[in-house]
Amino acid sequence: MNRAALVTCGLPYVNGPAHIAHLRTYVPADIFVRLLRKLGQEVVFICGSDTHGTPITVKAEAEGVTPLEIIKEYHKHFLEFFPRMGIRFTNYGSTDHPLNHSRTIQIMDDLRENGHVYANDLKLPYCPNCDRFLPDRYQKGTCPHCGASARGDECDQGCGRYLEPGELIDTRCGICSTKPEKRETRHYFLKLTTFEGFLTEYLQGLDGTEIARNYAKKWVEGGLKDWNITRNLDWGIKVPGEPGLVYYVWVDAPIGYIASTEEWAERTGGNWKYYWKGEGSLIHFIGPGIIYHHCLFWPSMLKGAGYNVPDAVIASGTMKVEGHVFSKSRGYVIWVEEDYLEKGLDPDALRYYIASYTGHNRDLDFAWHAYGEKVNKELVGTLGNFLYRTILFAHRNYQSVPEGKVDPMVMAEVENTIEKIRDGLDEYEFKKIADSIIGLAAYGNRYLQSGEPWKLTKTDPEKAAETIHNCLWLIKALAVLMEAIFPFKAKEVWRQLGTPKKDTLMSEALMPLDAGTPIAKPTPIFEQVSKETIAELSELVSKRIEEASG
Repeated sequence: MNRAALVTCGLPYVNGPAHIAHLRTYVPADIFVRLLRKLGQEVVFICGSDTHGTPITVKAEAEGVTPLEIIKEYHKHFLEFFPRMGIRFTNYGSTDHPLNHSRTIQIMDDLRENGHVYANDLKLPYCPNCDRFLPDRYQKGTCPHCGASARGDECDQGCGRYLEPGELIDTRCGICSTKPEKRETRHYFLKLTTFEGFLTEYLQGLDGTEIARNYAKKWVEGGLKDWNITRNLDWGIKVPGEPGLVYYVWVDAPIGYIASTEEWAERTGGNWKYYWKGEGSLIHFIGPGIIYHHCLFWPSMLKGAGYNVPDAVIASGTMKVEGHVFSKSRGYVIWVEEDYLEKGLDPDALRYYIASYTGHNRDLDFAWHAYGEKVNKELVGTLGNFLYRTILFAHRNYQSVPEGKVDPMVMAEVENTIEKIRDGLDEYEFKKIADSIIGLAAYGNRYLQSGEPWKLTKTDPEKAAETIHNCLWLIKALAVLMEAIFPFKAKEVWRQLGTPKKDTLMSEALMPLDAGTPIAKPTPIFEQVSKETIAELSELVSKRIEEASG
């Protein structure tokens, strides 16, 4: 990839704090961006708070506050949370920002003028008891496709299909359970059916993960329907000239990518049009539940309004907790701040677990016992062990980097690791990247052990120094390569090597190590997670599940 890239993450919905499933998207995207920059590529990394839609209004009503109060609270939470996990966005915006309101209205006006949007009168569920129409989360009932219990916008307990307003069967008001009546109301539709030919061709060439392409292709093959793009609500981006009608949250949420880029451009003097209307590359990282929005609705909107369409959509597999599909309502959830960071656990270790547990296309199961094993065996036992043993020996015996030349075999091992990392980057396989780093540390342990410098310091001090020079050179390479996954730990490794650095280019991994650089007395980079801690955290999840089911 040579063009400057704009990378986005699916926007976190700000009706609650960060949970483990959020990291399934944000950690790999951050690793991806950091590695692109290490290769010298220009990247703008965009995200923001998703602030509209019925889940926020439902929560606000339940708590007796305004939707604005809800979004302010959780927007602040995410602004503070992401840096704690080492996730660095170029701009983190909000879909309630004036720029997103104006950009959404402009794009929808362009779509209407280009003949892609039309109005239609519908009869939709209206609760006489609550005296309002029942969009999305305000209604519950049965999925018309699979018969499972569902909400108004999605079959969340069954087939997972997106549901149009009015599709639900046996509808009840989600607030008071009253059976609604049907009343007529005007709505607007995107002519998705006219984009079928475009989408068929577009999906053939779309880069990213197979799960995204294949899922979207099945939808197109099954036949498209025009898409209702408005809702009967007061909270959201208002449709001009239509009181009580706002644009559907899944209209203005992805437009939030553009608006957040505009925020960045206003702040820095950057050119947002280069990415959205020019030569830049557009790359989306998303979860599996929003593929149809990003691979069908979103590119159609962009195409119809004269904007660039995404070059790649990287969708992950689903998230599980202790072997069960992630579910806040059923207690299968890990709250990252409350259950992890506030317990004093290592953010880099969690980043590593997310990246290394399984392939990006596959389901990722977060289980505390598996987390403990990976930290203790791979981070402490392999990576941390090599770093600490080498630096401690160098500090005790030389106090600085000893003289030496890099062994061609050691050089080849680092070059091979870089090649694996680049392959993993091209394939969106972050496990391959993580495994290659641990593999290089394992090689370092073997090299150190076979060299036995502790024996050679008296019998062959030059050979001992040569071995430690090579091991320290390997550590320098690791500091460069591990930064994308372990941003906090990499900084500490550089400090212990006596050369504080950050954001180094990949090529630095192959550069010489300056002899004579003072070596600091090291402390272990990673800490063991005790069996007692794992048992305590597992019990916390068990209690949460029990309370949710009771």
